[in-house]
Amino acid sequence: MNKIYKWGIMGPGTIAHKFANDLKLLPNAQLYAIGSRSLERAGKFASRYDAEKAYGSYEELAKDPEVDIVYIATHHVYHYPNTLLCLNNGKAVLCEKPLAINQKQCSVMLETARKNKLFFMEALWTRFIPSFHKCKELVENGSIGGIKLIVSDFCFKAKFDKDGRLFNPMLGGGSLLDIGLYPVFLALELAGVPLDIEAFASIGETRVDEICSIQFKHTNGIISVLFGSLVSNGRTESIIHGTKGLIRINSQWHTPSSVDLIRGDEKPLHYSFDEPGFGYQYEAEEVMKCIDNGVLESSLFGWQKSLDLISTLDKIREKAGIYYPSDVESL
Repeated sequence: MNKIYKWGIMGPGTIAHKFANDLKLLPNAQLYAIGSRSLERAGKFASRYDAEKAYGSYEELAKDPEVDIVYIATHHVYHYPNTLLCLNNGKAVLCEKPLAINQKQCSVMLETARKNKLFFMEALWTRFIPSFHKCKELVENGSIGGIKLIVSDFCFKAKFDKDGRLFNPMLGGGSLLDIGLYPVFLALELAGVPLDIEAFASIGETRVDEICSIQFKHTNGIISVLFGSLVSNGRTESIIHGTKGLIRINSQWHTPSSVDLIRGDEKPLHYSFDEPGFGYQYEAEEVMKCIDNGVLESSLFGWQKSLDLISTLDKIREKAGIYYPSDVESL
C-alpha cells in the first residue's frame, strides 16, 4: 500500500481552497497543516478542511516534522523565498506558477532542491489534466499531421484594485506572469522553445502589463500567436492547426475542458471529460507518484521545462518592456 502523505498548504487564498477540495479525492493524501501570516485565517481554513494544524507563520509550517509536502499558494513574489524556506527544512514542494519572477530566482530554487535531494515541481496544473493529455495524444499520433500554427488566449476583465495581486507590481502583478503564462506554456509544450520572439504590452496606470501579445517562430516553420488580457474578456480557447486538420481545446482551455478534432469534411470528433473536482488533484497525484518512485522531478513537467518557461517569459518581458521593481527581481 502506498504511503499516506501529509500535505501542508502555505497561503490559504482562493486557489488553495480549490486545491484542498481536490486533495480529498486522493486516498493517499491528507491535508495536515495550514500556514498563513494570520493565525485566524489559517485556523478558519484548517477547520473547513479538517486539517490538524494551523500556523500563524510560514516558518512554523515549514519546520513541522510531520509535513511531507508543501503546496505553496502565496503571491508570485513570495514563491522564491517560500520555496527556499520549505526546501531548506526538508520538505518536498509543489509551488504555484509562475515558479519565480525570473530565471535567476528559478535557478536557485532548482539548485536548492537538487542539493537537498528533494522533490520539487511547478504547479502548472494544465499539464496534468485529462483534456490536455488528449490534446498531446492527438498531436503525437499524427491526427492533425504536422503542426503549422498555434493560437491561444487567456483573457478576462478583472476588477481593478491597485493594491490587489493582479495590478500591484510589488506582488508580481500583470497579465503575462498570471495568465499569459498559460498560452506560452502551451506553445512550448507542443512546438518547443521558440527561435524568435516578438511581444508587445499595454502598460497600465500601476505599471504592470494589462495586455500582452506574443508571437513565436519555432523550428519547422511553426508560428504561435498568443495573448492575455486582464482588462477585456476573450474566448480563452486554444487551436492547434496542422497539415491535416486542427485541434480545439475549448474554453476555458487551461482548466479541465473538452477537445474537438476537426479534419476536412470528416465529422468532428468531440472528447469530453466528466471528472470530479476542479482539476488540481492530478498535479498532486503526480507529486506523490514521483516521490513513491524515488525521483526528484516529474517526467511530465520537469525542471528543464520550468527553466524553459521562465527564461522565455524573461525574453518576452524584455521585448515588451515589462519591468518590476528591483526588490521584486532580486535574489
